[in-house]
Amino acid sequence: MNDQAVELRKPIAIIDYGVGNIQNLINAFERLEIPAVLTADHDVILNAELSILPGVGAFKDAIDKLRSTGIDRVIQQRVREGRPLLGICLGMQLMFEASEEDGDWEGLGLLKGRFVKFDETMGLKVPHMGWNRLVKESQDPVADGLPEDAYAYYVHSYYLAGGDDQDIILSSPYGVKVPGLIRKGSIVGMQFHPEKSGAVGEFLIRQVLAVLMGGTQ
Repeated sequence: MNDQAVELRKPIAIIDYGVGNIQNLINAFERLEIPAVLTADHDVILNAELSILPGVGAFKDAIDKLRSTGIDRVIQQRVREGRPLLGICLGMQLMFEASEEDGDWEGLGLLKGRFVKFDETMGLKVPHMGWNRLVKESQDPVADGLPEDAYAYYVHSYYLAGGDDQDIILSSPYGVKVPGLIRKGSIVGMQFHPEKSGAVGEFLIRQVLAVLMGGTQ
C-alpha cells in the first residue's frame, strides 16, 4: 500500500458533541503525525480543511446533541459549501436520512438512505463486531492501492439500506452486503473504525485526506 502525503494549512477538526469515546481516533492521528483538534467551536468546524464526525452510541442521543448545540446546522452548511466531511461509525450513520434504532429518527439528511438492524433470525450475532473483509464495489481514488485481502474492524448493529449504489466504494459480507465505505463528492463515510483497523485503517485515512483535500474526483 502506497500512502499519499498531504500537507495541511490548519488542523483537522474532530467534532466534539459529547457522544462516545473518541480517544482512539485522536491517538490514530497522533501516530500518523497528522494535526487534529477535538472541538465544538462552530467556526473551527465550518472552516477546517477537513471536519470529522465520529461517534459511538445511540443514534437518537447523538442527533439530539448535534441539534441542541447547533452543530447540525454547521455541518449542513459545510456540506452545502462543498467542504470535505468524514463520518465514522455512528458519525457515518448520522449523515443519512434516518435510523430505525429504537424508533424512527431523522438524521442530517446529507445522503440518501436509512439504517436498519441486522436480521438476527439469519443466525447473525448482533452487534456485528470484529474484523471483516473489505470488497471493492466501485472504483474510487480513496480505495486505490487497497489490497484484495484487506480487513477492517466493525462494531455496529445497524447497516445502510436504500442508499445510492454508486456511492458504495467498499462493502463487507455479513448476511447482507454491508456498505463499509461510501463517497459522494466531498463526503466520505466509514462504517468500520479505521482507527482500530491497523495498517489498512491508517492507509484509508491518508487516502481520504489526499483525495478530499487534493480535489481528486
